[in-house]
Amino acid sequence: MKRNHGAPPRARLRLLPLLLLALLALLAGCGKEGSPPVKGPQPEDLPVYQVATGFQLPQSRTWERARNRGHLVVGVKEDQPYLGEKDPASGRYSGFDIEIAKMMAASLGFDPKTTEFKTIASANRETALQNGQIDYYVGTYTINDNRKKQVGFAGPYFMAGQSLLVRKNEKDIKGPEDLAGKKVCSAAGSTPYQRLQREYPQAVLVAYDTYSVCVDNLLTYQVDAVSTDDSILLGYAAKVPEELKVVGRPFSKEPYGIGVPRGDSALRFALDDALAEQEKNGNWKKAYEATLGLSGVPAPEPPAIDRYPAS
Repeated sequence: MKRNHGAPPRARLRLLPLLLLALLALLAGCGKEGSPPVKGPQPEDLPVYQVATGFQLPQSRTWERARNRGHLVVGVKEDQPYLGEKDPASGRYSGFDIEIAKMMAASLGFDPKTTEFKTIASANRETALQNGQIDYYVGTYTINDNRKKQVGFAGPYFMAGQSLLVRKNEKDIKGPEDLAGKKVCSAAGSTPYQRLQREYPQAVLVAYDTYSVCVDNLLTYQVDAVSTDDSILLGYAAKVPEELKVVGRPFSKEPYGIGVPRGDSALRFALDDALAEQEKNGNWKKAYEATLGLSGVPAPEPPAIDRYPAS
């Protein structure tokens, strides 16, 4: 004789959605007051930038064009946590580079809230500046002599350098000298990958197209470290500070600057002045602490501004 062990299969299937809803309600009820907030730059922690009144820069065609337009157009990155990241749901940009762009806008007499951010890939930065698609660019843009032949640079506003991201419980890797026999992930064909290949040949290199895949592999114990600019690594560490950390001193120098059209020295010098003022009044440090500082690494001293002669 066959026994009935509960509801028939079809009835059980009909009950499944109800059981799932009940489970979700139960889980929602487990929350309590004082739970940690969602990680990320919190708007209330960001500085408020005072807009310069009566500012004029008629020597700059870029500034004049923006004034006639009514707002600035700034090129940025959208895929670098806590530096330049775009929320796919809201379309809002956030991060340290975004804050630099906003404080520069205020110093140039524009309300930062009106700034139009435009994602520009690294390979297209010079073209975007030369063609007037953007007024200036803030996005882990390393100043070097080759680029100075094509665009101008204000700053630098941050000194980055190649470094190492490891798991929080990692004790053996304290710097690049500890990488022998370790699996180290970097972006395929990137300068950091080539530097590791050239200077630390005993490391076991793993390459992917994006650093996010490297970080996923680090969290799942498939690699021992990820290497690129420390500013980018600090952003990933800030996402999950209980699981990841940046170790050792940077083993390269990458001065990040604000890219401007090459012939617009008036705009470049105005941005240099603005950076100096925002560093002096504390906004630079506050912006860092609310973004990259969430990784647990204190704000460094801003690098000296390089006011090189007009070209």
